[in-house]
Amino acid sequence: MRIFNLSGRLSLAVEGGAVDVETASAGRFSADVQAVYDRWGEFRSWADAYRGGPDRAVHEAEVGPPVPSPRQVFAIGMNFVSHAAEAGVAPPATPVVFTKFPASITGPYAEIVLPSDTVDFEVELVAVIGRRARNVPVTEAWSYIAGLTAGQDISDRGVQLGGTPPQFSMGKSFEGFSPIGPAMVTADEFDDPEDIELGCWLSGERMQKGRTNDFIFGIPQLVAYLSAIVPLLPGDLIFTGTPSGVGWTREPRRTITPEDELVTDIAGIGEMRHRFVRQS
Repeated sequence: MRIFNLSGRLSLAVEGGAVDVETASAGRFSADVQAVYDRWGEFRSWADAYRGGPDRAVHEAEVGPPVPSPRQVFAIGMNFVSHAAEAGVAPPATPVVFTKFPASITGPYAEIVLPSDTVDFEVELVAVIGRRARNVPVTEAWSYIAGLTAGQDISDRGVQLGGTPPQFSMGKSFEGFSPIGPAMVTADEFDDPEDIELGCWLSGERMQKGRTNDFIFGIPQLVAYLSAIVPLLPGDLIFTGTPSGVGWTREPRRTITPEDELVTDIAGIGEMRHRFVRQS
């Protein structure tokens, strides 16, 4: 199952396009995209049984973030073996966690303002929580996941690394620095949801390519770890980490400029494209 945010309305992907959920369900579910996660089990049962056709096409100009206003956004640092190696650090013994503030969420085809010339890219698989999770065992963690989406953990390295201690959350939470989309896809749509290819290009040049089987901590381990400390709420996001190839560690260093287009692709989810403008 795939869901979209089309012009701010919850939409379900069907063969040939998409269907407006509020209309198709005769008002059982509202058009509010974020609200569906609080009723995810009920919605999933309805959507799995739906057999109607499309009432709209999916146009990029109408596609917004499939989780527009999460209550909590967690992000995991150094969670790929390859990324830890390029950063010159040992793989962490426990997940490295920071937050990206919810106001940084934007859609898959948005224009993003660059606050400086030290902005970097990080392709990430993003897990979406489907029901309240507290003290979840690793073996049960996937049952708490509504689905997966593509994300970019865009980072102003000057802000992130400019102080002592570093300011990860601030450097990664500028407006637009957490794009997600284009769809939220349930785990059963993947051949193996624990081995997914992801990557990105900057102005046509391949920057990152990896697979989530290179995770240090898989999604079940992250859900178990986080839920042992704080309740995970429906619609919360977990940015699960990035593979090697980020711009900051390259020689020469490669950061995002206003002339660049950033293309992000995760197999089974789809492609995001972002252009950038300099802050006035």
